[in-house]
This record gives sequence, C-alpha cells and structure tokens, in this order.
Amino acid sequence: MNVKEYFISKSPYIIINLIIYLLFLVLMSIAKMPLMIMFMIFLVWFSPLMIYIIIDFFTKKKFYDDIVGIMDKLDKKYLLPEIIKSPNYYEGKIIYEVLSDCNRNMHEHVNFYKNLQKEYREYVETWVHEIKTPISSSKLIIENSESKEKNSLSDEIRKIEEYINQALYYSRSTDVSNDYIVREFEVKEAVKEIIRNNRRDFINKRIAVDIEDVSGKVITDLKWVKFIINQIIINAIKYSKDSGSILNIYTNEGKDNVVLTIQDNGIGISQKDVNRVFDKGFTGSNGRKYGKSTGIGLYLCKKLCEKLGLGISLSSIESQGTKVNIVFPLGNFTNLK
Repeated sequence: MNVKEYFISKSPYIIINLIIYLLFLVLMSIAKMPLMIMFMIFLVWFSPLMIYIIIDFFTKKKFYDDIVGIMDKLDKKYLLPEIIKSPNYYEGKIIYEVLSDCNRNMHEHVNFYKNLQKEYREYVETWVHEIKTPISSSKLIIENSESKEKNSLSDEIRKIEEYINQALYYSRSTDVSNDYIVREFEVKEAVKEIIRNNRRDFINKRIAVDIEDVSGKVITDLKWVKFIINQIIINAIKYSKDSGSILNIYTNEGKDNVVLTIQDNGIGISQKDVNRVFDKGFTGSNGRKYGKSTGIGLYLCKKLCEKLGLGISLSSIESQGTKVNIVFPLGNFTNLK
C-alpha cells in the first residue's frame, strides 16, 4: 500500500476540512480573535484528524499487504478468501465478506460442473463398454464368414475399436486414479503385444519392424503405457512411405531412467508444425494432406504421460522420418498427478 496514493485518496476529505477551517479563520479575523487562539483551534481541529488518518493508513496497510503477500506465495489464488484473516475495521470486513461470498459461489459452480463432467464421463465409459459387445459379435461373425472381404472388414472393425478406445481414454484422462495399477513389467513385452495387434497393417503397408534392442523393466501402469505406445505406432504406420518403410524401436537404459525410442523413416513433419504436434486438435499439414487425422492422438499421449509422471518428446525431419522418446523414471514409483 503506497503512502502517497493513500493520502491522495484522502485529499478531498482534508481539503474540505481546510476550507471549513479557513471560513472559521475569516470569521475569527473579523471578530479580531488573537492569533494564538486561531493556532490552538487549528491544532485542536487538525491533530485528531491527522492522527486518525495515520492510524487508518497503518491498519489498512497491514491488511492489504497481508493479502498481496499471500497472493504472491499462493499457487491456487482462488484459495485466498479461505486463508486471509477478517480485519477489524468496517470497510475491510465488507471486502472480506464479499471475497468469502465469491469463494463460496465459485466452489458451488466448480462442484456443479465437476458433477456434470463426472456424469458425462460415466456415460461415455458405459457407452464404450456397451458398444464393445456388438463389435465383439461382429468380429466373431467375420471370422466365421467365408467372404472375400472378411480381412478388410476385420481391419475396419479394428479401426472402429481403436477410435472407441481413444474416446474412453480421453474421457478418463482427467482422472486416472480410479483406473491406475502400478506394477513392474518388461518394456519389450508391451511393445511386442502392440506390434502383434497392428501386424496386419505392417504386412499390408510392407513396413519392416526392428525391436531387437528393446530391453529394461519399468514401474508404471501397463495398460495406459500400451495405449500411448499404440497411438505413436499407429501414427508411424499412417504416415509411412509407399516403399522401404522401417520402424525401429529401442531403449536406452540410464542411471535414473529408461528411454523408449520409436523411430520411423516416414514422411516426417515440417519444422513449422513440430512444436505444435502435442496441441489438442492440431492436425498440421500432413493431417490436412492425408486426411483421417483428429489431432487427439498425440495430445492424449502427452496428457497421459504427464498424469503418469513420464516424459515424452518428438523430433522430426520432413521426408526423413520422426522420432518419439518416452522417458520412464527409475528408482521411485511413478507419481500419479
């Protein structure tokens, strides 16, 4: 709280008192009152006034300085009304009550929208589980069918299932705690399973896969990690070249972490798009050129990695390929955020 600005704010009050005193001074001069009496009246008039203003300044300064100090240290600024103390002067109490009312109202609105979000998430999860039943039935029908198009139909059903899983993971990405199981597992086993699930696409697009240099154990949630790796591999397949495509997957084990690298020699990403690939809904020039891109896959990977306490980075050179690194910390259990 600034002294100069405070006294400027009080200047109308001081000026009014000076004007009134000057009027009295004129009247006392006309009445030929002694200068000593005029001076004594001035002291009696303005001494209590200045004492009051000074006390008021320090009282308010303490309250507002406390608010500013707490705000500077507080990460969640909206908690301010719950931390500050109620002042002992009238205007401060009004401000305190207004802030408290705003805080209560804000919490009511937050809880309202939290409940809405929870209901929507529960609906999506229920819908996903329900829709998987007819999908599984369709798979069985296709497998028992002798149609020439059965392989094509299986591929399309699998793509539908992948999009449904993406919707499920997206709905759960804000709170993974209810579906989070920490355990140790071999990175290679997770990679192998994902390669098997996408084997038909690798065969159809004639993409060579090398996972010989994948090793190491990590401690995190296997299901969520498989989803992240699968999204990256799907992108590598989608944006592969027409011939000579290779997907190299390997790990580097350090003292504090295991880094899983997924590297392809596909069409790559232009430099102007590289820094935005993890943005929600960003499809880039490749997404617009080749189509069928939602801009959600890599955004989800980044978001889930943050929730699981993993690191993720991407580098790419246009027409040469893309490399994605996933960093698994070692030594401690992954922190759920």
